[in-house]
Amino acid sequence: MKQFFLTVAGVFAGLFLFLVVVPFVLIVVAISSASSKEPTPSHAVLELDLREGLTDQTPTNPFAVFGGSGLSTLQVVDTLAQAEDDSRVKVLLIRLPEAGGVTPAAADEIRQAVRRFRASGKPVIAHSQGFQPIGTSISAYMLGASASELWMQNTASFQVAGFSADSIFLGRAFEKYGVNAQFEQRYEYKNAVNEFTESDFTPAHREAMSAWMGSIYASAIANAAQDRRLTPQALRATIEAGPYSSAQALQRRLIDKVGQVEEAEAEAGRRAGRGAEIIEFGDYASAKGERSGSGRNAIAIVGGEGAIMTGTGGGADPFGGGSNIRSDDLAEALYDAVEDRAVKAIVFRVSSPGGSPEASEQILAAVRAAKAAGKPVVVSMGDYAASGGYWISSEANWIVAQPTTLTGSIGVFGGKFVLADALGRFGVDMRHLSVGGDYAGAFSPSEPFTAEQRAAFAASIDRTYEEFITRVSTGRRLPPARVREIARGRVWTGAQARELGLVDQLGGLEEAIGKARQLARIPDEESVRFKRFPTPESPFEALSEMFGVSGEAARVLVGIGGVMNDPAAEAAVRRIRTERARASGASVLADQPY
Repeated sequence: MKQFFLTVAGVFAGLFLFLVVVPFVLIVVAISSASSKEPTPSHAVLELDLREGLTDQTPTNPFAVFGGSGLSTLQVVDTLAQAEDDSRVKVLLIRLPEAGGVTPAAADEIRQAVRRFRASGKPVIAHSQGFQPIGTSISAYMLGASASELWMQNTASFQVAGFSADSIFLGRAFEKYGVNAQFEQRYEYKNAVNEFTESDFTPAHREAMSAWMGSIYASAIANAAQDRRLTPQALRATIEAGPYSSAQALQRRLIDKVGQVEEAEAEAGRRAGRGAEIIEFGDYASAKGERSGSGRNAIAIVGGEGAIMTGTGGGADPFGGGSNIRSDDLAEALYDAVEDRAVKAIVFRVSSPGGSPEASEQILAAVRAAKAAGKPVVVSMGDYAASGGYWISSEANWIVAQPTTLTGSIGVFGGKFVLADALGRFGVDMRHLSVGGDYAGAFSPSEPFTAEQRAAFAASIDRTYEEFITRVSTGRRLPPARVREIARGRVWTGAQARELGLVDQLGGLEEAIGKARQLARIPDEESVRFKRFPTPESPFEALSEMFGVSGEAARVLVGIGGVMNDPAAEAAVRRIRTERARASGASVLADQPY
C-alpha cells in the first residue's frame, strides 16, 4: 500500500510538472522575448544570420521557434520589404552559412528580396567564414553574390566546385538481414522506393536526379554571374577550377574583400552613419510584425509546410520538432478565406514533399471551392511542391515557383516490409492471424503478399495514379497522355516544370501576390490588405492545445510567469523537447504500417 501511495504521488508530481511548470517555463521565455523589443535606432544596421537554417513559413504555434533559428523564408522576405521603406535601417549585413544552410529555393527567394532592398538605394554586405564543398553551398554563394560586397574571412576557404548529393541504398543490407521490401511504384522515376530495394542508382533514378541537380547548379551559376557581372561560362570555369584560399578567391573576382566579421560590421556601421547600431534581424522582425497593408480589398495568404497528413494538428510536436500539413486544418483555413467577404483572391503557399492522397484531395477540394466562389487561387511554391504537394497545387488558377523549387513527382508508391525472416535470425518468431477476407492480412509484416493480395494492391496504386493524372490534366489543361508522358513519378525543378507546362511563372511570394491582384482585378494603384490563414495562435491558445489547460488558466500562468526572467529557460525547453522526442519514438515506430 505504501508503494501504491508513492506511485500515486509520483504521478501527481509528474502531472504538476507537465501541466504547470513546463507552461510556466515556456511563458517565461515568451515574455522575455517580448520584453527584449526596443525601438529601432535612427541609424541601424540590420544583421541577418542565416547559419542556423530557415523554415519556409513561420509556424502558427508561438513556441515552435525553439525547433530552430526562429526565422522563416517568408518572414525574411516580408521583413526586408518593410526595411526597404524604413528610413532608420541604413544597411543590411548578412552572415552566410558555410555548408548550405539555406535550400536552393529559399536562397532564390531571399536573393530576390535582397535585390529589391538594394534597389531602394541601401547597401548590403555579406560575410562568409568559408564555402564548404558539401550540401547546397553553391546556393549560399549565389545569395552572397547578390550583396553590394561579399566578404570572406582571411583563413576561410572557397571550396565550391559544383553541386553534389549522396543517396543511401539499403537493398544489400535488407537482403543480408532478411528484410523483404515489397513495394509498388508508379512509375520508374518514383525513386523513393529504390533506397529500400536497390544497391545503386537505377538508370531512371540517375537520369532524373542528375537533371534536377544540373538545373539547380545552372540556375545558381547564372544568377551569381549576373550579380558578379561575369558571364556564366567564365564564372563556372573559375569555380570548377577551385578550391581557393580567400586571397585567391579575391584575386579571381569571386569575392570583394577579405576580412573578419568584426571588420565587416565596422564597415556596415560606417556606411550607416555616426552612432549606428547593429540590430538582430529577429528582434526587428518581431517589432515590425507581418505586413498587413491597408485598403478595402484583401488578399488571403494561406500557408502549408511539411508532409501532408489527414486530421488536425493536435498531435504535432508543440516544440517545433518538424512541421506537417494536416488536411483538416489547411482545408479549414482555405474555407475561412473563401467565407471572408473582404478577401478577393488567395495566395496559397505550398512547401511540401508530398504525403497522403486522401489528405491531398481534401485540401484540393477546398481549392476548388475557392475557385467556385469566384476567388482566384495562385499557388506560390516554396522549397518543394512535389507528389502530394503538386496534387494540392494542380487545379489552382496560376502556379508560381522558384527556378530551383523541386516539384512534379506525379506518381505514387506504397508497400510494406516483411520482417519475419529478419526477426527469426535473432530468435524472435512472428506469426500472423486474421479473420475476414484474404486482403485483411495483406499488410502483415510477418508474411509476403499473396499473388491475389499483390494484384489487388497494385490495382489500388493504379487507381490513385490515374486520379493524380486526371487532376493534373484538368488543372493544367493538358491531355492525359501528355501528363503521363511527363509524369511517371519524375521530379522537376521549377525551371524545368515551367517548360513542361506544370508551372506558369518563375518567382516567389511577391510575384504570386502580383498575379493574385491581377486575377482579382484590383488596380495597381489601389492599396490592398493581407490576411493570413490559419491565423497565428496566441500563447494562451497554444498552451491550451499543448497541455490541455483552459485559456483562462493559461492567462493566469502568463501573469505568474511575468515575475521571472530566467536566461536558462530556453535551454530547459530544448531539454523538454528532446525528452518528448525520445518518449514518442517507440510509439512512432510501432505505428508504422509495415
